[in-house]
Amino acid sequence: MRIEHIAMWTTNLGRCKHFYTSYFGATAGPHYVNAAKGFESCFLSFDDGARLEVMTTTSLSLVQSPPGAERLGLTHLAISVGSERDVDELTKRLQSDGITIIDGPRRTGDGYYESVVIDPDGNRIEICA
Repeated sequence: MRIEHIAMWTTNLGRCKHFYTSYFGATAGPHYVNAAKGFESCFLSFDDGARLEVMTTTSLSLVQSPPGAERLGLTHLAISVGSERDVDELTKRLQSDGITIIDGPRRTGDGYYESVVIDPDGNRIEICA
C-alpha cells in the first residue's frame, strides 16, 4: 500500500499552484471545475510520484487557522529536496521572496536537516534532507 495523494483546501488555487510549482518543482495537472458544487481542484505531481490535490470551494465555510498553527490532524507536509545544501538554498530563496521561515535550517533530534516555512495558506511545510 501507499498513500495515493494528500488533499488540502486553499483560498486561492492559482497562488497555491504557483508556490508548489515554483519552489518545489511540482507539475500542475489539468484544472478541474464542478460549477454545480462550487468546487475546483488541481493535482500537483512531484518527481517521485507523490501528489498533492489543492482545492477551493464556494459552497463550504472553511475554518481558517492562524498561519503556522499547530492543530489536531495533519500538522505539516515534509518535502525532501535532496541535500543539506539544497535545504539551505531553497530556504534562502523563500526568505528573500518574503515567505515566512518558522525555524531552521537546523539538525533535528530525529536526524533530519530541515527548515520550516509557511505556505500561502498558512500550512507548515518542512523542507528536509
